Amino acid sequence: MTQPAAHERTAGDFATRVGLALADDNLRGALDRASGLFGVRRQAGLATLENADAVRDAARAGRLRAIAHLAEYLEQFEKKLLANGVQVHWADTPEEANRIVERIAAATHTKRVVKSKSMVSEETHLNAALERAGVEVVETDLGEYIVQLANDRPSHIIAPIIHMTRQDVGRVMERQLRVPYSDDTQVLAATARRRLRDEFLRADMGITGANFGVVETGSICLVTNEGNGRMVTTLPRIHVAMMGIEKLVPTLADLDRCLQVLARSATGQKLTVYTTMIRGPRAPGDPDGPGEVHVVLLDNGRSRILAGETAEILACIRCGACLNACPVYRTIGGHAYGDTYQGPVGAILTPGLRGLQEWRALPDASSLCGACRDVCPVRLDIPRMLLTLRAAAARERPEPRSLAAAMKAYAWVATRPRVYRAVVRAGGWWLRRLARNGWIRKAPGLAGGWTRSRDLRVPAARTFQQRWRAWQRRRGRAA
Repeated sequence: MTQPAAHERTAGDFATRVGLALADDNLRGALDRASGLFGVRRQAGLATLENADAVRDAARAGRLRAIAHLAEYLEQFEKKLLANGVQVHWADTPEEANRIVERIAAATHTKRVVKSKSMVSEETHLNAALERAGVEVVETDLGEYIVQLANDRPSHIIAPIIHMTRQDVGRVMERQLRVPYSDDTQVLAATARRRLRDEFLRADMGITGANFGVVETGSICLVTNEGNGRMVTTLPRIHVAMMGIEKLVPTLADLDRCLQVLARSATGQKLTVYTTMIRGPRAPGDPDGPGEVHVVLLDNGRSRILAGETAEILACIRCGACLNACPVYRTIGGHAYGDTYQGPVGAILTPGLRGLQEWRALPDASSLCGACRDVCPVRLDIPRMLLTLRAAAARERPEPRSLAAAMKAYAWVATRPRVYRAVVRAGGWWLRRLARNGWIRKAPGLAGGWTRSRDLRVPAARTFQQRWRAWQRRRGRAA
């Protein structure tokens, strides 16, 4: 089946996006391969960490301490940054953050920008804003570069093109870069590397995200595997780091614990290939580095989340482990979530940042199996927060009267055992009449919503209660 275009996968409401994802066999295959591999690597990586549970607990404690005292730590962090020669900017909204970067570009006569991976810049749609201002922007993370060439959007926190096969990437490069088609991953990577080398040398400004901000030293920590982050932060004369206000750790010791669990949870590595600490601009006598360093601290609803019942989500370290473990994400992929953050973390963050009313469908996109909580390196109670958002959505806009009536009817039946057993017998008989070879492929009425995307297994001829009573009778006779 032909893969839907990028604008189709991210358009429409949640149900529409999910429908496209479920019909995309290419996407399902790519997700199965990648998420399964990530899960195996995570287990192997954590097995190499001594006292892993204690390290996870300590990392959680450090992040929660930063969140609990966020206002105080942000003031300290700003003072340290300023003392290190960094220029600090505060932005309440995505638009304000983009305007700040545009002003920096204008003041420094910037015409070309190279970017390392930055989820905050995806959140603000910075690339489009800079291009409207006449600034050329080139992504340098390999996955983000392919996304940009394809006019697509990232679909995973750490693997932006998890939804694409190497054949897809080869066709994108053939079309956009005018190079011979290849699906050899080494050839594709080498092609991108050759194209990007000149971009680093020509750029006036480098833009990055920030994995962590260390309050103790006023440092920005970046973790990458490709080395492009080092090029972005050292070759251009201006460096701008875009950072959510929640990305703080109090001390270097807290950073160490977070780094030990971040890479293992994300890719299974003990540590990412490049872990970069940035304290400020080039000092007199330094052979390289930017002449100016700017940090843009973005709120965009984070203060609102901090004041609510889902504040714990701000301690997320963006490893992506919850996506790889989530049966919903592994079925529908990242584009179905419709915004920057995907999977279980996105189902909480996006309604918090963008507003629950418009994004109320996302907290429902969970089976509440708890796999996300189990794999989270800082033990975030994601199912609890999803339930909190579901309750808030129900209070804001109650469900249709027909559903409320149906639930009342179910409650009446379920609390009367004889009635319940009679209804189950009648319903089972009726469903078995609809079945063919043990499966119901098209159910009538409200049950049709289930069979639109999956078959329904026919109910057993005897219920568990019937089997249980029969077993007890046999046991009694045997005694």
